Amino acid sequence: MRRSGPLFTLLTGLLLGLFMLSLNATTGTKGSSYESEPTPSATPRASSPAASPKPTPTPKPSKSSPPNADYAGRTDDDSSAVAVSLRDGKAIAYFCDGHDKESWLKGDVKDDGSMKLSGKHGAKLNGTLDAGRRIRGSVDIGGGHYGFTADKAIKPSGLYRATATVRGAKLDGGWIVLPGGKQVGILTRDGKASAAPRIDPATGAVTIDGKQLTARPVTP
Repeated sequence: MRRSGPLFTLLTGLLLGLFMLSLNATTGTKGSSYESEPTPSATPRASSPAASPKPTPTPKPSKSSPPNADYAGRTDDDSSAVAVSLRDGKAIAYFCDGHDKESWLKGDVKDDGSMKLSGKHGAKLNGTLDAGRRIRGSVDIGGGHYGFTADKAIKPSGLYRATATVRGAKLDGGWIVLPGGKQVGILTRDGKASAAPRIDPATGAVTIDGKQLTARPVTP
């Protein structure tokens, strides 16, 4: 009986060991595995429609100023002459009766060829350029109203002027050389008007009170 005690203890330990081995086999640690969750795909942003290009504005045709030219002619009643010089949208004109009535006028020329020129003592010239061939209009001066037509002038026709001081007198001469060579002009001496002597159309030379002067083409 005394020998059965250690044997029982040995069997008990053996059974306990087997039980523990069996327990480890069934409850062994499982290797954890991670399944990567799918990364949520970014929702593609709706692309905004490309802005349609703005239509290029059609350039407006540029208006050009009336061509540079000179014009000369007579009034409708044939009593006086009128000359007009155009340069770069500017105009200068001369009205002259060849005796004692004259006026220098100036102003702008619009793109449509119309012009309103003004001079001393309320003188006015209203005119319109007709296709570059002639100017048709009127002059108001000294209480009179004069219609006129001035055709395009070809040199030496046109407008001339000379200023000088001769023997203490201030001289101012204006000449209109008409197509065909006829001249109409006034010379003022210290403000007193009289008919002007003829000039040489080719050179503009003119002799006044014994002194030779040069009348030069007038432009604005």
